[in-house]
Amino acid sequence: MDAQLVAFTGVAAGMVAMPGADFAVVVRNALASRRAGVTCAIGVAGGLLVHTALAVAGVAAVLAAVPTLFRALQIVGGGYVLYLGYRALRSAARARRSAGAPGEEATAVGGSLRQGFLTNALNPKAPITFLSVLPQFVPAGSPAMPRTLLLASIVVALALVWFPVVALLVDRLGRRLRRPRTARAIEGVTGGALSLLGLVLLIEAALA
Repeated sequence: MDAQLVAFTGVAAGMVAMPGADFAVVVRNALASRRAGVTCAIGVAGGLLVHTALAVAGVAAVLAAVPTLFRALQIVGGGYVLYLGYRALRSAARARRSAGAPGEEATAVGGSLRQGFLTNALNPKAPITFLSVLPQFVPAGSPAMPRTLLLASIVVALALVWFPVVALLVDRLGRRLRRPRTARAIEGVTGGALSLLGLVLLIEAALA
């Protein structure tokens, strides 16, 4: 058994499952419908595919070497996450006034896929994280490209399992979670979390 591969799988699982913007946006879409949640989850995995491909290609090194480019992407990514948080908070406020179900804006499949993909793909820290982690699990003397491709595939595969499972669990509990008061609370908490994450990215970019 490849001990390094097993160790990397554990590390990657922790990275993928760590709560953050990806988790929040999947939950928000899953509150709208199972289809929206799963589609959003696939979008997140697509974003991870982009990041791992960048890391394998070494493009992420450019982001690390050019602070201005990194900062620009950080501003774009932070702004987008903040926008999603604003939409979630606005949806929760509208639901409170109209007693409707929150998250209605996210029901379109294309919109859910786009939200998941952009939330992950616009995170400039992700490719640098992968660039720093992947080489640690390439055995000395072995070809780097095949190994990093394998490691990248593991990350994407874990995302394709984890995020759809999150969406299905939210949908499974949907009857309870979609009760107007509960749904508004979740929508509000999700919006607050996304807004906070977006502000953190913007503040970090401003202070860099």
